[in-house]
Amino acid sequence: MAHAAPGTLPVAVIGAGPVGLAAAAHLAERGVDFVLIEAGRQVGASVAQWGHVRVFSPWRYNIDSAARRLLQAEGWSAPDPDWLPTGAELVENYLAPLAEHPAIAPRLRLGVKVTAISRLGHDRVRTTGRDDVPFLLRLEGGEELRARAVVDASGTYTTPSVLGANGLPAYGEAQAAPFVDHALPDVLGADRDSYEGKHTLVVGAGHSAATTLLALAELEDTRITWAIRAGNAGRTYGGGAADALPARGALGTRLRAHVDSGRITLVTGFYTHSITEDGGQVTVISRDPSGAEQSVTADRIVAATGYRPDHSIASELRLDLDPILGSTRALAPLIDPNQHSCGTVPAHGVDELSHPESGYYAVGVKSYGRAPTFLMATGYEQVRSVAAAIAGDWEAARDVQLDLPETGVCSSDLAEAQEARVGLATGISGGLLATPLPLATVGASEAGGSCCG
Repeated sequence: MAHAAPGTLPVAVIGAGPVGLAAAAHLAERGVDFVLIEAGRQVGASVAQWGHVRVFSPWRYNIDSAARRLLQAEGWSAPDPDWLPTGAELVENYLAPLAEHPAIAPRLRLGVKVTAISRLGHDRVRTTGRDDVPFLLRLEGGEELRARAVVDASGTYTTPSVLGANGLPAYGEAQAAPFVDHALPDVLGADRDSYEGKHTLVVGAGHSAATTLLALAELEDTRITWAIRAGNAGRTYGGGAADALPARGALGTRLRAHVDSGRITLVTGFYTHSITEDGGQVTVISRDPSGAEQSVTADRIVAATGYRPDHSIASELRLDLDPILGSTRALAPLIDPNQHSCGTVPAHGVDELSHPESGYYAVGVKSYGRAPTFLMATGYEQVRSVAAAIAGDWEAARDVQLDLPETGVCSSDLAEAQEARVGLATGISGGLLATPLPLATVGASEAGGSCCG
């Protein structure tokens, strides 16, 4: 039986978050057929999970160019370009209207999970004729789709890093899952009852950990322990009053004050090794490289340990992954967190995102692997370039540009402007879409922000 030529099939875009929807917008503008597949029951399903959190990039950096053109043609009015939206505002005022656009809505499938991707009639070993056959996407429930190309914007939010200090799950971590929340629970809102009046252990040294610690400190009769691997919390405290970003310095200053006062108990040199449950509490045992042990017993654990990509659905594709970050090898040196902050990552596109498997591209935060230097604006430029390449416009695909301030979107001026308007609690999580910080009912002098956790 003859099969449809790959070029006549749609492009499969996996994930209807900000970057997946931007990919759909660029493909739609170029007249390229596509199907947009989202495992959640709504677009921006992962964003909705942190709807109480503000991103530290204003609207002008959070709206993709093609998406803006499509929306404005339908009479949509863009939000205030200098406003820092919450995750909920991002969904309500941008992602949801974009998903309802007539160029996208008929091609959007919600509640559909991709479980595997391969090539029709080809496993990973078979080479002959590989590029001439379509991709095969297997969906949960048994359905299969064929596609000319795959743009994987599925993100990393559903695959948080483990608590174990060696990158391996701690002993008993799976069994302790009912006691563990991952980064940025809504401590002062929907999740308040889970924390108020209890003892919470926060594990992690990034800004998402600081965010949660500061929120917990506002709860009455709540005991807080903070565990980090380092010998001191200097990295999290930052530069204080001397910090180049005053808002980020304020975050560290407030956190240090809570530690110094005893409101937060800091435990250093903590290497999570095992977790046991007894009588409705969990005991977390640390074993450092010398073999010395210490332990903390708590009612709840917040694992602010970051996220990692899951490439298992593409295990039958030929991927060339950097052994450290899990990005493509070409992208890794451009996003290495040892060398770059989010604002110094250079523009990159289809060439840096390509794998030996022609036509497969992981984009967005998934493309960065474990690097916490991702911003939505970089993801939008990625999919603009990839969509141009799929459409055969290689000149546009390779003309990659990124218009950000010198320090990325990490500008204290933005934080100060927002501070004067609503007042923000300090805190950031670099592992999410655009380094979010939460909205809380605090004084207007307490703004916060940074580009990367």
